[in-house]
Amino acid sequence: MSSLGTDGGGATYNSVSGDAVVVGPLLMAQHIEGIQLPPAAPAAPPCQGPPPTRVFVNRTEELAGLRDAALALAADPQPGVVMVVGVGGVGKTQLVAQSVRRELTRLFPDGQLYVDLEDHRRDGAVDLAAVLGGFLRALGVHKDYVPGRLAERTALFRSVAAPLRLLVKVDNVQHAPEARALVPPQGLLVVTGRRALPSLLMDGAVLIDVAPLDDRAGTELVRRWYADADEGTAADVVRLCAGHPLALRAAVEWLAARPQLTLDDVVRDLTAGRYGTGDDGAREAMGVAMGASRGAAQDGVGEAVDAVLDAVVAEVSDDTRHLYDLFGVLPGTTATADLLRAVGATRVDAGLGELLSSRLAVLVESADRPLRYRLHDVVRAHARQCARALPEERRRSLLRLVVDFYADAAAHGDALVLGARFRIQPPPVRPLAELGAKEALFTGGADALEWLDAERDNLQAVIRIAADEGWHQEVWRLCESLWALYHSRKHLADCVESGLLGIEAAQHEARPDVEIRMRNQVARAAYELGDLDRAEAQLDAAAGLLELAGDPRLSGVVWESRGLIALARGRSEESPHAMGERAEEARQLFERALAANRAVPDRHGVVVQSYNVAQALVAGERWTEALGVLDEAAEVARTTGDEPMLPRIDLVRAQSFVGLGSLDRAVAATVAAADRAASLKQFAKLDQALELLAALADRAEDRPLRAACEEKLRELRRNMGLEPPAAPPA
Repeated sequence: MSSLGTDGGGATYNSVSGDAVVVGPLLMAQHIEGIQLPPAAPAAPPCQGPPPTRVFVNRTEELAGLRDAALALAADPQPGVVMVVGVGGVGKTQLVAQSVRRELTRLFPDGQLYVDLEDHRRDGAVDLAAVLGGFLRALGVHKDYVPGRLAERTALFRSVAAPLRLLVKVDNVQHAPEARALVPPQGLLVVTGRRALPSLLMDGAVLIDVAPLDDRAGTELVRRWYADADEGTAADVVRLCAGHPLALRAAVEWLAARPQLTLDDVVRDLTAGRYGTGDDGAREAMGVAMGASRGAAQDGVGEAVDAVLDAVVAEVSDDTRHLYDLFGVLPGTTATADLLRAVGATRVDAGLGELLSSRLAVLVESADRPLRYRLHDVVRAHARQCARALPEERRRSLLRLVVDFYADAAAHGDALVLGARFRIQPPPVRPLAELGAKEALFTGGADALEWLDAERDNLQAVIRIAADEGWHQEVWRLCESLWALYHSRKHLADCVESGLLGIEAAQHEARPDVEIRMRNQVARAAYELGDLDRAEAQLDAAAGLLELAGDPRLSGVVWESRGLIALARGRSEESPHAMGERAEEARQLFERALAANRAVPDRHGVVVQSYNVAQALVAGERWTEALGVLDEAAEVARTTGDEPMLPRIDLVRAQSFVGLGSLDRAVAATVAAADRAASLKQFAKLDQALELLAALADRAEDRPLRAACEEKLRELRRNMGLEPPAAPPA
């Protein structure tokens, strides 16, 4: 006879707690089999990266080099690396895009991943955890299964990508470790950068050097764009642009928008505007294009590109020039039309269209709804140089509008994601509808979280610029609002970085309540990163300010974090006695947090801290006491509609029953957790419940239930993207 339920497969139910029940073994297995899971993501391989253009000339040698390297590496089960090196805007990314279209898609059929590291670089360092998080989601890993730490994301990326022939394309690599972290287990990594990295070459990377176009190739390109061009005039344009494809494209696009002009007008304007006397300037640019030293060539090409951009920008409309200046002022790298309108731009759609047609701006690949625009990094450097000429008061006023837009948008996003949680800042004055000209920035919590994640790099840049400008209130407001993003998507390094700026802002404003909140956020991120010493140091500093704080919930968050650290330290210690002491320490801390939330009262806080108290009691093997606390917490959660806490409560209840030796009731509580987690789409909790249930079935020697759990767990993880689909037959 099975030890689960009744003696056989009958339909007898025995009440456990709440609405958890014990049923017969056969029905229990059938119940698990009937849990509805989300469908698997579409099996189409990712196809990321800028598309190839239709007009492309020369580069025969470089394309052949890429092809030969890819063929050699594709035949080798070991991963390979190709470095494509050249000055900014010389066409490295487009060269790779052309090679992908012609050869690489066939050689690496399981997908293409792409990232521009400039979007993730801060103070010279790249947030590789964020890059890998994006890769994992592109490969179909559900957001709930993307871990927080870099090492864990690296391991999961290698696991998920192990059976795949992937092509990974990475722009703007500056250091070898950035590239090594992104090499697929079996596939090809193609990186672009402005200089070769010797250590990668020592690792066996293949080098492809991309120089500016020579006179013949550049002339062919110009005449492909502008068929009526005289060959000599086209060659003059090439020389004046130093053979730089980006500058050539901008010059010809500028001409195409002005049919009354000719290519001779372009030559005349460039010569007069940049070089003063045409012959000397042309000879200088031609000397660069024909191969002076690399350093001199880069300087010359940069001067030629600046000359073209100066000419193009001088001829755009006033509204478009204003947009261009805004891009030069923006702290981040991308912008939406809503942001540009919020900072005072007019005729935004027309201006963006002109920037796009002039090849000054490009659309950014994005899965979220609002279109995002960015300048090429060479153009962005030029725009920022132009923006420096703006009066300081004008520059600061524009920046302030940007900061205010993001502060209000982030606050609205936080409210939708986390609901009525405790916040220090008041609600934003501007309603959400005012921040979007044509439609709301986001609707609902899931949409808001996606928007925050898509804007993450811009938000971090805005926090830094607000700190630099001394706008302290906006710094900590943003930091507090972004906990919704940091905690949900595990951007833990971001949380630490911005939290430290938030602490400084709170000190400037003499706001001990804010400083406590900021230090607690840093502590929680450090705790999840495993840096318990750093977390405790922040909490020590926060605890010293508690007497100055008015709201007792601030004491509660500090005691809660201390309790979590105590439990973590107990789990890391081998001695049962030490674990018992840590569990009691944690219980007392959680009890203090519970009392603080009851004093407000904050009913969600009461549920959370009761749950924490129960966890500490379970760790201290005080099973019966834990069950009493959990029953009270579940009742409050049901009464207040705090449904997301119920699966967590059921899982701790199951652990309590295991401790008491009641497998029947442990199984029933775990099934209740699985049911609730599935209905709430808490897939990580569902995974946890199924794993525990399989272990309980194994202990009870209930083979049908164990088989049902293991099969459902495999299906869940497959649908969550942890196991790539089998490759189609050849």
